[in-house]
Amino acid sequence: MAQRKLPNDVFDYVQSGAGAEETLRANRQAFEQWKIVPRFLTDVSHLSTQVKVNGTEIAAPILLSPIGMQGIVHEEGELATARAAAKENLPFVSSTVSSYSMEEIASETHGVRWFQLYYPNDPVIAKSLVERAETAGYAAIVITVDTAMLGYRERDRTNRYSPFLLGKGIANYEADPVFDERVSRSENASFLDEMKKVFYKPSLCWEDIAYLKSITSLPIYLKGILSAEDARAAADFGIEGIVVSNHGGRQLDGCIASLDALSSIKKEIGDELTILFDSGIRRGADIVKALALGADAVFVGRPYLYGLAADGEVGVQRVLKQLKEDLFISLSLAGVSSLKELNKEWIQQA
Repeated sequence: MAQRKLPNDVFDYVQSGAGAEETLRANRQAFEQWKIVPRFLTDVSHLSTQVKVNGTEIAAPILLSPIGMQGIVHEEGELATARAAAKENLPFVSSTVSSYSMEEIASETHGVRWFQLYYPNDPVIAKSLVERAETAGYAAIVITVDTAMLGYRERDRTNRYSPFLLGKGIANYEADPVFDERVSRSENASFLDEMKKVFYKPSLCWEDIAYLKSITSLPIYLKGILSAEDARAAADFGIEGIVVSNHGGRQLDGCIASLDALSSIKKEIGDELTILFDSGIRRGADIVKALALGADAVFVGRPYLYGLAADGEVGVQRVLKQLKEDLFISLSLAGVSSLKELNKEWIQQA
């Protein structure tokens, strides 16, 4: 439905991955390599999918991934998505490059909201964005660590399409007083020119994370972790949690599938920090497998964006309802009476 409604270049932007899309395909293929081993004659009549994430009880172990520029698929963009998430009692993670500012999104709903930060190449702007998120009632900061630069996205290059360069994800920068002052000081530079100068930070390192930890009381999650080594570093550093993610196959092509990284990361850090999973979740059985391999909860991305394109807030809510129901049925049919039971014993490799 989304493909029928959207222009080809917009749909390609949403659906595609980097390079030859090997990573994009690997994310789904990884799920097919694991099979659920059901247990029968167990009482599943009292099963609940409710879990506590970041200290808050939510309806299911599902969070809405930070996806930027949602206004390109529907005029209400993140406003509609945030409302739908709140109605389903699932956390909405708002992107730095949203079509509406974090304050506008916050004014639409009292649901659980986290803020995803693309760490800018200017600590003063980083501080401003994080402080605004805290003031606006966001409950956590998710720092994306896998975007030293934009991935080589061939379909977008073929289509000559970049919503970023078209100014589609600038709302948070437009509303930022620190960035506004920077633009006013620049000579003969456009708003987008200045944003491009500070948006990417190839030098991002642990010192930058330490700086953010020193200026905010919000818990910090690192999104884009794929190695046990980086997970160990995050745990030792005192980070609240990590998101095991390869950016939905949109950054480094030819890299490990997120699901293939999950088991070794869980083995390394155990329960030392919250492990969230992202990249490839499409159905309830996928969530069962991710939880069994060590995730505490999962992010879902493209599916809800397709729902947004198809029917706005109603479309997003329908996708979330279906995913929650699919998860409940999958758990019940697997004989899982409590989410706490799930571990690697419930699955085997094909």
